[in-house]
Amino acid sequence: MEIKFNNNNGILNVALNGRLDTITAPELERFLVNNYDVTGSIVIDCEKLSYISSAGLRVLLAAQKKMQKI
Repeated sequence: MEIKFNNNNGILNVALNGRLDTITAPELERFLVNNYDVTGSIVIDCEKLSYISSAGLRVLLAAQKKMQKI
């Protein structure tokens, strides 16, 4: 999986490419955890993902819950 991102006026835009699965989900989770405090909101573009496993969905849902608390 490839993670491309840019921070534009407090909005972190994250574009994912490839497979978000059991192997790559921890990489995305680490990336998001490291960026929660530097942004006001996160937009995740999944258009170029070819596959999302339940592990990947768990990371996306956890990020959504975390951002609601901020």
